[in-house]
Amino acid sequence: MSIPRSEYPRPQFIRKNWENLNGQWQFDYDDANKGLLEKWYLQKEFTKEITVPFSYQSELSGIHDTDFHDLVWYKRSFDIPKEWDQKRLILHFGAVDYRASVWVNGKYIGSHEGGHVPFQLEVTEAVDVGKNELVVRVEDVTQDLDQPRGKQYWKEKSEGIFYTRTTGIWQTVWLEMVESSYIEKVKMTPDIDKDEIMMEYVVNGGSDSQFLEVEISFEGSLVAFESLKLINNKGARSIFLNDFHVHDEGRLWSPEHPNLYDVVFRLKDDSTVLDEVSSYFGMRKVSVENGKVMLNNRPYYMKLILDQGYFPDGLLTPPSDDAIRKDVELTKEMGFNGARKHQKIEDPRYLYWTDKLGLLVWGEMANSYTYTEDAVRRITDEWQKAIERDYNHPSIVAWVPINESWGVPKLLADKRQQDHTLAMYYLTKSLDSTRLVISNDGWEHTKSDICTIHDYESNKAVLKERYSTVEKIMEATPGSRLIYVPGHHYDGVPIQVSEFGGIAYKKSEWEGWGYSGASDDQDFANRYYNVVSALLESPLVQGFCYTQLTDVEQEINGLLTYDRKPKIDLEIIKEINEGRSIKRFSSEVK
Repeated sequence: MSIPRSEYPRPQFIRKNWENLNGQWQFDYDDANKGLLEKWYLQKEFTKEITVPFSYQSELSGIHDTDFHDLVWYKRSFDIPKEWDQKRLILHFGAVDYRASVWVNGKYIGSHEGGHVPFQLEVTEAVDVGKNELVVRVEDVTQDLDQPRGKQYWKEKSEGIFYTRTTGIWQTVWLEMVESSYIEKVKMTPDIDKDEIMMEYVVNGGSDSQFLEVEISFEGSLVAFESLKLINNKGARSIFLNDFHVHDEGRLWSPEHPNLYDVVFRLKDDSTVLDEVSSYFGMRKVSVENGKVMLNNRPYYMKLILDQGYFPDGLLTPPSDDAIRKDVELTKEMGFNGARKHQKIEDPRYLYWTDKLGLLVWGEMANSYTYTEDAVRRITDEWQKAIERDYNHPSIVAWVPINESWGVPKLLADKRQQDHTLAMYYLTKSLDSTRLVISNDGWEHTKSDICTIHDYESNKAVLKERYSTVEKIMEATPGSRLIYVPGHHYDGVPIQVSEFGGIAYKKSEWEGWGYSGASDDQDFANRYYNVVSALLESPLVQGFCYTQLTDVEQEINGLLTYDRKPKIDLEIIKEINEGRSIKRFSSEVK
């Protein structure tokens, strides 16, 4: 049987010696919470089978059960080859929602909290050459609204803007062999103004006799080579790129020209290679200058699509790498240059394809829905891990820690909640000063690098009037919300409409809703033209994000159906996005 999601799961940090642990696992519910007491991690035979990495709620899991089961257990065997004996072995989980505990051969290895970010555990001392057994217990409390959950609904059946839950393992599980010393992580920061790439690295188990080689190439040609002596297991070096110059667009990364440099890291002791990791980076800069969004020091109009990242058969888990790539290709085919991944920390393979094919990404945290000290702790911890995981992807140009005051429902009246949005802004900036940060996307801003507005008005004349002057924009209250929290004000940052449209159009068996409705293909095209052209014609709006890429469950406001079929000719969408369709469409649709 073929292994589902068999591709290497961490495309920016590739090693050759690894084993994919996806596939058939034993599985069981623990509704009575007796698994720990009865020591299910020892000899328990589970009653079900599940296909990892798909959650039990999804069709592809083989179970497809949407009832509440807050405690679940997994088990599978795996083999350690003889050539891995006496090596260090790292067990990786791409994402497990929400709290995981892990045993190998009956020995407790460790635990992790946070449903959208990876974790790893060393299992060297717990495994033997030959057959071994891995057990995972997962707790995902359905109605815990302190828990960062994004669009996962706390009721059994999805409704409104909320969708089916994901419980348990939902990204790839794999085992990796390393030597006693290995490269733990590398952080890469491009500086296009200096023609340099900053490399920061950490080595696990290193010694002063070792050194790190960095070999950089572009389209197969060597660009730079450095050998860095290891001191205290970490270091940093800015490396000049001999072939790069900021005025040479042939080397810059952008959606139009997604140029990538390849890099190989080798940890060596004399001539012995202890570890080798393959990666890549893009020379890209995003900034704000004189109130303008700049990409690579030039004004850039962002045309984004809101992408929920859900699939009818896999829910949060894409069914295949090809399905991920297809979403990126369809987005570009419609004339969008970016995507706002909504309330989901996306699979690293998605970011690989946006890097490789060229698509801007706004990375967004999955929010909780209440404000408590525990909720603050949880979101802060997981958000830091998300930024660390995705820092090296050139396609990510903005971070969104909070959306529409989710998790801060009393933002206008509660100074603590206002301070929390400020804290998330400055925390994000302290971890990544190279990208834009929107503290609370959509409304009720405190401090943000872009003034983002969610506005589902469907009348072009109203939109044109609303976005004609700064004063009218700031006086508007789309969604009956203030743009800025009292005490905070607009200070000249770029303005973007980061949610709009949401036109419902039924083109499949799915029933559902949208923010406005279309009756046929021409009506849909007209309505799409009206909302997009209104923003393109605004002298102040510098970008938009249309809701949304696909239908999702009960929402039928996608440009594509849930199974990724275009609702109208994609060339029409592209013409409208590029402002090439003025004569084709009516400017008045009621």
